[in-house]
Amino acid sequence: MAEEAHSQVIDQVVEQALGKANLTEMDLSAVAVTIGPGLSLCLRVGVRKARKIAGKFNLSMVGVHHMEAHALVARLIERDLQFPFLALLISGGHNLLVLALDLGQYIQLGTTIDDAIGEAYDKTARWLGLDMRRGGGPALEELAQEGDAESIKFSIPMKQHKDCNFSYAGLKTQVRLAIESKKVKAEIPISSASCEDRSSRADIAASFQRVAVLHLEERCDRAIEWALKIQPSIKYLVVSGGVASNKYVRTRLNQIVKKKGLQLVCPPPSLCTDNGVMVAWTGIEHFRLGRFDPPPPANEPDDSVFDLRPRWPLGEEYAEGRSEARSLRRARIHPSLTSIIQASLQQQS
Repeated sequence: MAEEAHSQVIDQVVEQALGKANLTEMDLSAVAVTIGPGLSLCLRVGVRKARKIAGKFNLSMVGVHHMEAHALVARLIERDLQFPFLALLISGGHNLLVLALDLGQYIQLGTTIDDAIGEAYDKTARWLGLDMRRGGGPALEELAQEGDAESIKFSIPMKQHKDCNFSYAGLKTQVRLAIESKKVKAEIPISSASCEDRSSRADIAASFQRVAVLHLEERCDRAIEWALKIQPSIKYLVVSGGVASNKYVRTRLNQIVKKKGLQLVCPPPSLCTDNGVMVAWTGIEHFRLGRFDPPPPANEPDDSVFDLRPRWPLGEEYAEGRSEARSLRRARIHPSLTSIIQASLQQQS
């Protein structure tokens, strides 16, 4: 279904993007496209379209790492943002803490062991019967403002683990049990809930959000210490990804950053969620350094096998933060972006 949905709209989306920019394919210098990580079926739709354009108009191609794009779009907005910097990337599918040493060179300080924070927000919002049309995160954040964040004592995930990895599966279980104990029925939308029921849902939302973000705070606090030990010159923490649109998240993380003497950089909400601008900007950054592939054949068959990287680490794991979690070992299928670029640089020297 996801592949079909992408296929149905991609031609129109490309036409609209070119139209808004008042450009045609003839005006382009190259085509940037996400090749991973993500669902291979969806990646294939984008790569196929990009290769058709590049082949037809003899354009170079830049394969983009989705999470690097989230980190680098901040450099489009904050022109003073120079390497090295620390980045927290938080979305529905990823939690990632990386030290960005240079373009394409990253040290992974922490990652998602099971569920990401965005997925936990969405699932909790759905269980609470919230309106999901504008996204579970915004709906839950709004409801949480009505609740008592101290009313339910959820446990902070991985409190005993002194690393920078993330886990939200256990918190989701705690929330589900709290919802069951409060007898909240998701089939009854929040708009139809009684005052007492709405108050219970708001308390759950607020308590969940407090603990979910406390988990982020603890990990960021430790990651800043590690990053400063590796690169004492860092001045910025970039927070990007869909969850970075959350005002509560920004406010809490800004307090952590200020205590450490750093500056928080968050792209505007429109550039935090998945968007084409971040992919294009990342393509520009690499293209300027000569990191691109030649144009594909103009008559390439639709059933060609493409270089897709659904599970693709951004950087190498930091020794102190290395996790023995089985899920992390399974996920490491493709060499990291950092190792690929380092190997390429060694061949050139």
